[in-house]
Amino acid sequence: MRTLTSRIVYRNPWIEVREDSIRRADGSTGIYGVVHRAEFAVVVPLEGDRLHLVEQFRYPLGQRCWEFPAGALPGGEFGDPVEIARRELREETGLRAADLTHLGILDAAPATLAQRGHAYLATGLTAGEPEREPEEQDMRSRWFDRDIVERMIRTGEITDSQTIAAYGLLLLHERR
Repeated sequence: MRTLTSRIVYRNPWIEVREDSIRRADGSTGIYGVVHRAEFAVVVPLEGDRLHLVEQFRYPLGQRCWEFPAGALPGGEFGDPVEIARRELREETGLRAADLTHLGILDAAPATLAQRGHAYLATGLTAGEPEREPEEQDMRSRWFDRDIVERMIRTGEITDSQTIAAYGLLLLHERR
């Protein structure tokens, strides 16, 4: 596929929406819509056999969701993924990690979303006060036993793809 033209159709501090005119391998033309977001980090806080999750209202879904702490730098800025992970963990949970282990790379929704993320395992955790952004003021956080998290994934209580993928990367990491 080759891009013929590209134009920004919408932009705000968090996302950019682009429409591209493309030429396919068979010579036919079409359009492709791409949503662009800054690189993110998702953090798997692990202490013994417990995992720390956050719950917040997700406006597009109209519901509260349990997830691992995650996010990107404000204003679509780019930065060191390790520092993004440390920042998101501190902001959302108040936890500080002595060790962050890179678990892998995630593409959030590659059919429409140009956003790459990094999953980290956080260990050696120290508690502190969260430093939440205004949009996160209703956020809750709590420890769950691992078997409860797995049940929540199986029953659809946890549906966040980044959380499920990061947990899968944790399981692969533990097999090594």
